[in-house]
Amino acid sequence: MPKSKIQHRKSKITRGTWARIRLFAMDVDGILTDGTVQISSDGTETKAFSILDGMGLVRLGRAGLPTAWISGRASGATTVRATELKIPHVIQGRTDKLAALQELAAQLGLTAAECAYMGDDDIDAPALAWAGIGISVPGAMPAALKAADYITTRAAGHGAVREVCEHILAARV
Repeated sequence: MPKSKIQHRKSKITRGTWARIRLFAMDVDGILTDGTVQISSDGTETKAFSILDGMGLVRLGRAGLPTAWISGRASGATTVRATELKIPHVIQGRTDKLAALQELAAQLGLTAAECAYMGDDDIDAPALAWAGIGISVPGAMPAALKAADYITTRAAGHGAVREVCEHILAARV
């Protein structure tokens, strides 16, 4: 995607739109990680998570804004990291991300406009389109990029989530 197009799409989101966000939900693999999963011959799995992203999520929690991880696959590494960061809503093994996001929003009494969703793949596109702010990363699949309102400047697993956290926090001041 040409940089000028990315800049244009970023400018559509006003401070007021960021300020309306009451839930920041996201995919895990390809958003909180660079999309790489390492599996050893004994079946153990490892993933690399960004400390920058973790601090952003902790700061959102301290500010009273709930976060959610919605992953298409179940992973022990995801569970451990979510527990460490005190992520209040962790949904794993759900490939219908839109349904999972809408169910969570309903449980929390939130509208689409109050939700931000961040994803990178085809299965994320419906949730990206539904959310008040749909967010993706530069290396995402075309369907996710097309559905997104905002594309981060930072790469997945390297501070992209933190970039979004900073926008949300800045708008709440």
